[in-house]
Order: sequence, then structure tokens, then C-alpha cells
Amino acid sequence: MQLIITGKNMEISDWLRSYVERKFAKLDRYLPNIVETRVELTTESTKNSQDRHVCQVTVRTKGSILRAEERAADVRDAVDAVREKMYRQIDRYRGKRWERNRVEQPAGEEVIVAEEEEEEEEEGQPTIVRRKRFAVSPMDENEAIEQMELLGHDFFVFYNADTAGINVVYKRKDGQYGLLQPELS
Repeated sequence: MQLIITGKNMEISDWLRSYVERKFAKLDRYLPNIVETRVELTTESTKNSQDRHVCQVTVRTKGSILRAEERAADVRDAVDAVREKMYRQIDRYRGKRWERNRVEQPAGEEVIVAEEEEEEEEEGQPTIVRRKRFAVSPMDENEAIEQMELLGHDFFVFYNADTAGINVVYKRKDGQYGLLQPELS
């Protein structure tokens, strides 16, 4: 497992780096197919001092991506809180995979790899500040909902194996899910 620690608006001291490494070094014991763990520590100037330090963790496995984010007044508290949140997500992910494999054996393993590219801002025009490219593999709507929930997002773009097209599943305000199926005109 590769552990990448980055800081935004703050310098990562040797002590903080070793603290984060100690906290996340054992993740691969709980989920052995982890390829990369990315920890991003950020200091934001907010009105509420309780939300000043942000810790975001992204765990990439061979089959999916798990993401958690927590805010706290102290960076250590944010790291501890996001670690606990990630362990809960891993437990939920392992349980869902175990149940799915027990009921039916999937034909192939889903691959989602996101590559982020930062773009420079141009003055006077609306700019795209982040681009994400990702490889998709066929999955059904239920798998897409599971992946969306694991990422903690409100929507998820996927290749629908049933309709042979790109679809978007999203969470509605009433707690239900919606599905967007684009058609070329």
C-alpha cells in the first residue's frame, strides 16, 4: 500500500507525517487489496474555529474508491475522526461485498481509477478548476448506488451494463434515488 500525505495551506512537519503514517499504516490489514491511500490535510480560515482543520482520506482499491472527510479544531482530532469514519466505511464495504459474492458471483471486477488534473485560472471567463478522468467498467444500478454511498457523493456516473450506455445515479432530497439516462438527439 502506498501512503501519500499532502498539505494544503499548511506545512506537514515530520512529527505530523509520522502521526498520520502510524494511524493509517494498518488499513491494509482490514482491506488487503488497497493500492493507494491519499491523506490531504488542509487548514482553512473559517469563522468557526471548530472546523479549521480538514482531513480528507481517499483509499483506492483494485475495485473501488472509498473517501472520508472530517473537520476539527485540531489536526490530530481531524485525523483521528476521519480514521474512525474510514474504518466504518471499510466494514460496510466488506459486508456488502461479502453479501453480494454470497448471492451471486460477479463476472468481472469493477475498475474505477480517477486522475485529477488542476487547471490554471484565466481572468474574465468561467474556468474549469478540476478535471477528473476515470476508467469505467460495466455495472448495474445497484452497484452504482453502493459505489456512490461508499464515496459519500450525491451522484455517480457509471456505464450501465443493462442499457449499454453512460448513466448517472443520484440521491434525491426525499432519500430515494434517481437515474439519468442521456439520449443523443
